[in-house]
Amino acid sequence: MYFTMSWRNLWRNKRRTIIVVASVLFALLIALFMRSMQKGTYAYMIDSAVSQQTGYLQVQDTSYWEKRSVDYSISLDDETIEEIQQIEYVGNLIPRFETFALASSGNQTKVAAIMGIDPEKEDEMNGLSAKVIEGKYLDRNTEGLLIAEGLADLLGVTLGDSVVIYGQGYHGTTAAAFLPITGIAEFPIPKQNNVMIYMPLEQAQYVFGAYDMITGLAVMIQNERHLQTVQKQIAGVLPEQYVVRDWQFMMPELVQGIQTDEAGGIIMLFIIYGIVGLGIFGTIMMMTAERAREFGILISVGMSRWRLIFTTAIESVVMSMIGVFIGFILSIPILLYFKANPIRIPGEMGEMYKEFGFEPIMPVSLAPYIFIEEIIVVLCIALLCAIYPLVYIKNLRPMDAVRGI
Repeated sequence: MYFTMSWRNLWRNKRRTIIVVASVLFALLIALFMRSMQKGTYAYMIDSAVSQQTGYLQVQDTSYWEKRSVDYSISLDDETIEEIQQIEYVGNLIPRFETFALASSGNQTKVAAIMGIDPEKEDEMNGLSAKVIEGKYLDRNTEGLLIAEGLADLLGVTLGDSVVIYGQGYHGTTAAAFLPITGIAEFPIPKQNNVMIYMPLEQAQYVFGAYDMITGLAVMIQNERHLQTVQKQIAGVLPEQYVVRDWQFMMPELVQGIQTDEAGGIIMLFIIYGIVGLGIFGTIMMMTAERAREFGILISVGMSRWRLIFTTAIESVVMSMIGVFIGFILSIPILLYFKANPIRIPGEMGEMYKEFGFEPIMPVSLAPYIFIEEIIVVLCIALLCAIYPLVYIKNLRPMDAVRGI
């Protein structure tokens, strides 16, 4: 009976009900869009950083991270690699040989970041082959290199030209090679586009005299929640002189940037919650004032205040639930669109993203916990605002309400 009365009351004045539902609906849309964009941006930054640079975890010599020298390369036997691969939640294992050297052509010489890779595994990790704009992607038998477009322009070379690589190899040996350009790749980040040279892992090991050695074994995992568990298990199968480091250790600037931005985002979100709450509260106050005469008449003819409060409470809950439900349904296509078409960041802010090594876009996240959190928060705000008419009814003087006082 109470639910039937409440439902009829809602649609007796459709305009009033639609205003309250719309207030809750837009509150949820705003909160979901802001939070999903914030979390999506963080996830994108982390995913880009780990796939392009370090992996979620990386096996290294204990001294490599401080020295960054090929002298601290490591050699993992097949048995150890197989043990790591068998650990639960471990995904791809990507061997890399990373160093710096001079790249020259004619009178032009630039410092280049040299990366020896397993072409197939590297492509699975970060889609490197999709960035090739001229020539072809590497394979294990390629006797040449893949050069970034920006570095090729700086050196004045193109597809088919050769580049001199000169640097220091393993244990002080001289590393020198004259290699043809078999492919040119374009990277959206200038910092990467102006320095990168890729070559097959075995070729890099040969050029730098570090046969069968790598500077690090990048480890991708299937779920970041299990990062620490996987890290401990990998550490248990490694020799004493090796260590496994996580991406937070290797990229502290990224961690600090995300923490700082998230703190600011949470403050902004609470400001939005406050504005939304005031909007919903104002709407409910208006609704209550419009119904004061109705409440006074019902109490005057003998309806219990508590029954009236209960009926009004059901109305508030139903309106809030309708607003949350419609807001949730409408948010899905909106967020799906922006996930497929992320917002690009223009101007100085976009340049700042590029300086930190990220493409200037703001993707959204569709993680279920974001929807659950925001639905609960907005629903709680709406229900807290609904306390006002209950208190109003409890303290209402029927005769004053009927007379419009």
